[in-house]
Amino acid sequence: MLTSLHNPLVKQIRKLHSAQERHKQQLLLLEGTHLVEEACAVGYPLVAACCTPQWQTAHLQLWQQVQQLCERAEIVSEEVMAAIATTVQPDGVLATAKRGERQTSVSFTGIVLALEKIQDPGNLGTIIRTAAATGASGVWLSADSVDLDNPKVLRATAGQWFRLPMSVTANLKAIVQQAKQAGMQVVATLPDAALTYWQVDWRRSSLILLGNEGAGLSPALAAMADLQVKIPLQGGVESLNVAIAAALILYEAQRQKTAENC
Repeated sequence: MLTSLHNPLVKQIRKLHSAQERHKQQLLLLEGTHLVEEACAVGYPLVAACCTPQWQTAHLQLWQQVQQLCERAEIVSEEVMAAIATTVQPDGVLATAKRGERQTSVSFTGIVLALEKIQDPGNLGTIIRTAAATGASGVWLSADSVDLDNPKVLRATAGQWFRLPMSVTANLKAIVQQAKQAGMQVVATLPDAALTYWQVDWRRSSLILLGNEGAGLSPALAAMADLQVKIPLQGGVESLNVAIAAALILYEAQRQKTAENC
């Protein structure tokens, strides 16, 4: 059992708390039973895994699956687990995995999200989780957003990170052009739009443009949209959280498709 905070593996994992180190080592950090379980469910290759004796006892079958998927598996003390985890109260298991091993192909059909300069990892993770829950085809993320594999993003997706097609792009304008060429309608979310989001025919294949938490969509990207929609707000309310805005639109799209099939 690893008990020293000076162990090379412990030091390496602790460095992964930094985005710079995650990029340098080309590793991502999976924390908690649910994320590790989802990684095992899809056969995502793990590099190293650590768990406490108590966790191992309670999850023998899952630990066996982890050992089959990873290059190195170690039992660690509670003190070591607290040191290598980014969460305040880790539940007893953590794994590292290679970046770039997940599905990245996003098809230009159905409902697709294009996210510009999203900065809050909780928002991005919630959007991904909601997109998966509503049957969206995938998510495009601008390269100047928070890292797609930020540990907080991963946790906020509740495991859907492994299942929803997602890709990062340095050129969202090119993605919009490709969507249009594929016959998708491009819909921008703007606070002063004339249409409300439920007036759109979401039964059509659609690319939904959502912008930065503070600044919203850039004018250049918004100008490329076929339609601009708003979410009505009471007076004095400046805006909605971007994850909530995404959820409202995604569920309206699901409602319309469900109604059509009834």
